[in-house]
Amino acid sequence: MTPEEPELKNGFEPKPATEQKQDPELETMAAPESKPAPEPEPAPATIHVTSADPEVEEPNETEIQSNESEKPESNEQNASRPAELQQNRTFTMRELLTELKTEEGDDAASTPLSQQSTQQQQQQNNAAMELIDSVTSTDEEGRSRQRVLTFAARRYASALERNPDDYDALYNWALVLQESADNVSLDSTSPSKDDLLEEACKKYDEATRLCPTLNDAFYNWAIAISDRAKMRGRTKEAEELWKQATKNYEKAVQLNWNSPQALNNWGLALQELSAIVPAREKQTIVRTAISKFRAAIQLQFDFHRAIYNLGTVLYGLAEDTLRTGGTPNAKDVSPNELYSQSAIYIAAAHALKPNYSVYSSALRLVRSMLPLPYLKVGYLTAPQAGKPIAPHNDWKRSEFVLNHEGLQQVSKSEQKQVRRSLSGRPSDVSNSDKKAIKVEVPDIVSVSACADLTLPPGAGLCIDTIHGPLFLVADSWESLDGWLDAIRLVYTIYARGKSEVLAGIVTS
Repeated sequence: MTPEEPELKNGFEPKPATEQKQDPELETMAAPESKPAPEPEPAPATIHVTSADPEVEEPNETEIQSNESEKPESNEQNASRPAELQQNRTFTMRELLTELKTEEGDDAASTPLSQQSTQQQQQQNNAAMELIDSVTSTDEEGRSRQRVLTFAARRYASALERNPDDYDALYNWALVLQESADNVSLDSTSPSKDDLLEEACKKYDEATRLCPTLNDAFYNWAIAISDRAKMRGRTKEAEELWKQATKNYEKAVQLNWNSPQALNNWGLALQELSAIVPAREKQTIVRTAISKFRAAIQLQFDFHRAIYNLGTVLYGLAEDTLRTGGTPNAKDVSPNELYSQSAIYIAAAHALKPNYSVYSSALRLVRSMLPLPYLKVGYLTAPQAGKPIAPHNDWKRSEFVLNHEGLQQVSKSEQKQVRRSLSGRPSDVSNSDKKAIKVEVPDIVSVSACADLTLPPGAGLCIDTIHGPLFLVADSWESLDGWLDAIRLVYTIYARGKSEVLAGIVTS
């Protein structure tokens, strides 16, 4: 990439679920229908830097930006916990910062230490408490927040002195340490953020050793490791930390597969790792990251952060492919196609969140990479219109276009019009041949991959509509993924009432 060319950016996802680490710089990810207030815009951060500046200036139009780590101030969802945890009350960060705050004056002084505490446990507790007690903040809100966290830490220290195997207390204390790391000021008397995160990681390690099914602990442990890795740049130590983070995200997903946030963060950790490892390992790691972002989107179709991050990683892959001299294998996707795929996801993220300047800036950079005035143009093998079940010999490979209105087959007479439109000259295929296949977005019920012996060989695609199913066949399974995502995104944008935004992107 030359100095004049745009630089791809990326950043980390939120820490969802009640028992998971929450960070004050980020919003809580929740279903759009249930959000009571507008969410803050993510702060941009370059892919090459190791830490985000929360007060970074508005991005310019020559860079592709992405989401920095979301760090909500409170937890919004309850994660499932082992039955044993019900015996010991687990406090969420919201409770620590609200309800427990009122108890600080009385309980902090009256909480007795266990008479049966061992000297070793006391020494461990003292070391962690010294770190927490040393945290200072520059504003009253931060100091008040830290007082509550310090009070909570004493409660967990007391619980561990009574029962060193209390993994619930270990986990919650790790959360307190991780929250305290966010309160570290530039004051020289404060412990370093890395010291607090390292201590949190030790407690996550111990908690998961005692209870290997604590998926939230693995998830937040990975976030703490990632934060430590960011402080170390592109060093060998950072590489090892990113590898540890990816392993913990993998474990968290194994324990809770229905977590798009964990999948998205896993993909971002892999993306960061790919920037450090030797070139021969990079392609494999990047493609694994792509699969994690795609899996996150499949769990939550309107997860705009994963959608956008998938666009950024495809953009980076296109840059690398172009820099290394194109595609050595004819079956590999060309840089131009990768750029076009990247633009689709960035456009979709912008359509879902048009008020995010990060997405807007990236869209201005990549919009020309779309096959305007369409979102996607490509080939599919299709039966004759009106005959979804037909002999294989009657299926023909033909061109299709996708925009905010739907998917449409392009007849031979219209292909020249499509070519003119792609070359920048105006055209209109709205008055299409009645024999051509056309699927309008409001008619779509579901979109899925399919494998059926009645279909011609290849990657099957089923679009179920209110008029019945439509079966198509993509050129390859990789091509099928692109079609599935594009059609699902167009429908999701329609369902969220943002079709006009998408229309403005492809037609203006």
